Amino acid sequence: MSVLVTGGAGFIGSNLVEELLAVGQEVVVLDDLSTGSRENLEGLAGSIEVVQAGCVNLLDQDISPSAIYHLGVPSSSPMYKSDPMLVGEAIKGMIAVLELAKKSGCKVVYASTSSLYSGQTPPHREGMEVAVTDYYTEARLCMERMAELYKRLFGVDSVGTRFFSVYGPREGAKKQYANIITQFLWEMMEGRAPVIYGDGEQTRDFIYVKDVVRALILAMNSDYHGVLNVGTAESYSFNEVFEILKKKMNLDVEPVHVDNPIKNYVRHTLADTSKAEEVLGFQSQYSLQEGVEELIGHYGRSKGD
Repeated sequence: MSVLVTGGAGFIGSNLVEELLAVGQEVVVLDDLSTGSRENLEGLAGSIEVVQAGCVNLLDQDISPSAIYHLGVPSSSPMYKSDPMLVGEAIKGMIAVLELAKKSGCKVVYASTSSLYSGQTPPHREGMEVAVTDYYTEARLCMERMAELYKRLFGVDSVGTRFFSVYGPREGAKKQYANIITQFLWEMMEGRAPVIYGDGEQTRDFIYVKDVVRALILAMNSDYHGVLNVGTAESYSFNEVFEILKKKMNLDVEPVHVDNPIKNYVRHTLADTSKAEEVLGFQSQYSLQEGVEELIGHYGRSKGD
């Protein structure tokens, strides 16, 4: 039986697919290519089938997976601000995934978000109250609640992975929604000064995509059901990120600071990863410096994503 990866042609999804194929898994990718790209899957060796469709149409497909990684959900708050109907699509897609899991008798590991902690003081722990802040977090919170409902009603096991700030190769199709590290890198590669909102002292818990992939696989292979933070338990400011890139790229450039135009802007994120360490044995392996160096190396080997 094959493993289903929704959003498998996207940023995190394609990195996950690469690892699953490397260990001999047969993979079915379901992706509507809205923020993904077939180019992300080019050159991957192994048994892979790509179905171009959205998750809301999942039950129309002839798929009976042994496991489901559900990453096929719009992953940036501005997307939902411009199109609030995405909230409904995210929920409908989650229900379709859980219905397929119920039918196939398999486990689901799905993408949630650290944005659920908006307004809370770091470090962020899974038990914190989720405030009403925006469309994006409401969609993810409902997904988590639906996962718990399917566990209680039908015994469907699942793990919701609350990603912190994920960066790495293959973000090209995300364009303006890519991680700030990648956006800075793109600008600097083109000889432009990156734009930083405000004073640049806002911080994020940046986690390299290979660590995220490892956490996803550990979650699937565990007996755990519930939600978990996936981060590094360290945070860096945007100014520090810029300086790391500048040094590693050996560039003489300075950022442009502008007023922050975003309402309800999250100032700081920092994961408490003790639960993931306890139930999965997961700790991030890449430091920010190591991840950035590998990302720069990726662009040295490739003309694009």
